[in-house]
Amino acid sequence: MPFKSTQPDIDLPTNITTWTWLFNSPASPLSKNPPSQLAGYTNVHTSSRIPYNLVKTHTTHLSTALVKHHGLRKGDVVALFSPNTPWYPVAMLAVNRVAGIVSGASPAYNVEEMTYALKTGRAKFLFTVESCMGIAAEAAEKAGISRDRVFLLEGKLQGFTSMEELLEQGKREKQQVEEYKLKEGERNGDLCGFLSFSSGTTGLPKAVMISHQNVIAQCLQIAQITPSTHRKILAVLPAFHITGLVHALHLPILLNAEVYMLSSFTMKSMLDTVVRYKIGELLLVPPILIRLVRDPIVDQYDLSFVTRFSSGAAPLSEEIIQLLKKKFPNTGFKQGYGMTESCSCITAHPPEKYDYEHAHKVGSICASTEVKIIDEDGKELGVNQPGELLARGPQITMGYLGNEKATRETFNIDGEGWLRTGDQAMVGEDGMVTITDRIKEMIKVKGIGVAPAELEDLLLGHEKVEDVAVLGIADEWAGERPKAFVVLKRGGGDEVVGREIMAYVRERKVRHKWVKEVEFVEEIPKSASGKILRRVLRDMAKSGKRGTVVRDEEVKAKL
Repeated sequence: MPFKSTQPDIDLPTNITTWTWLFNSPASPLSKNPPSQLAGYTNVHTSSRIPYNLVKTHTTHLSTALVKHHGLRKGDVVALFSPNTPWYPVAMLAVNRVAGIVSGASPAYNVEEMTYALKTGRAKFLFTVESCMGIAAEAAEKAGISRDRVFLLEGKLQGFTSMEELLEQGKREKQQVEEYKLKEGERNGDLCGFLSFSSGTTGLPKAVMISHQNVIAQCLQIAQITPSTHRKILAVLPAFHITGLVHALHLPILLNAEVYMLSSFTMKSMLDTVVRYKIGELLLVPPILIRLVRDPIVDQYDLSFVTRFSSGAAPLSEEIIQLLKKKFPNTGFKQGYGMTESCSCITAHPPEKYDYEHAHKVGSICASTEVKIIDEDGKELGVNQPGELLARGPQITMGYLGNEKATRETFNIDGEGWLRTGDQAMVGEDGMVTITDRIKEMIKVKGIGVAPAELEDLLLGHEKVEDVAVLGIADEWAGERPKAFVVLKRGGGDEVVGREIMAYVRERKVRHKWVKEVEFVEEIPKSASGKILRRVLRDMAKSGKRGTVVRDEEVKAKL
């Protein structure tokens, strides 16, 4: 029998969009609070702020401009290519208001990666910022998006329509475009609202289709186990990531919580923000938590008001958990477990489990969610028996855009709606879930997934490389970093060639995909079917059997 959540089921609306739910329904904070008591999005660098009632106004005007002046239609994809800014959720919510689809992209993408994202997501419009415009404009041209459909989220730049101009266009209209209302028989679980790129359990990045229902469900699931005192949210994680999308852009509106947005991360800027606004719970990824216990700059700040650390996106080692407890003895700890395909959390810590003694576990099963643990033959396992974790619930997403094969392999397993996570886990007698291993191949760099296949394909294009395998190795700052095992066409391998290979990746890929280490080997171990045996490579490393190794010590310093 599957393991079921012990939380009460959520009351999930199925006939409205996220925009209507957040701004025009009984759940909306606008229906419960006067304007003076509404929270909003704050840009910590400029101190500019957009309260939620003004977000509603702006999104109405912006969606009207996009529909009436620029031809946006239901189902059209609008890409957002930007660092965190309050105008990001304004654009996102405006597109969703009229049943458009938002596709987030990392602002660190290069032209090749951004072009891939635009083409794979089938984007017809693009919002960006001045600092990203060079890459954005070139990628848009390669993806067939005309310049008059490339907009600025903030600021002004000659030749491009700005957010200010778009808002003015919409505001001047005598009749605002009505919010999208689902037709009879239409359900928000079938209405795609977002695309978020993920490698899933393997392979190149795929566009995960996230429905309006998925986001609403996840917000309700997390709100149910969120203390009423949680009214300040640090948005240091990127908005394009599923954690940012849900927990920094949507959930805070439901909670009427203030969001403090950082456009870029440095330890100083983050700590300055936390202290300035007295933010009590810090939602971070393991690499930042690692720096909190090891970076000497932290000792310059009084963080005695911090009550809790919240982690996700990648595993956190027991060593770091204990160091956190020692350095911040009056705090609690919680974390969630999930993936883009589950619209963030499958499990999360409830308030009664915020103590550090539960920190090595990833929480209990979210409301209205079931978990099944299976062995390699698909047989269901019981309490404290490790196997692959499958999940089913209203937050499980729709599948991969334009990739039916990958969707079949990951979603709706056995025809019963189960999501295959690719992670090995077990459920304890207390109902708490522990992740014991990662079956899937994806490398987690600062909480962001990097597909080995993507780097392998790239490196096989190098003129000196005969064969290659990429896997993750432990990294003190980033959690993991890619390492390439390389077979050269002419054999051998030295430091010069190793550095040439690392430079080859740096020139073509975003920073978190840079290779930290190259090891030259005689052959790549493979199965009879040709699949790379990464376990054999890991075993070789553990046994001390190594070829020539070249390391890039600069990678940490540049991140």
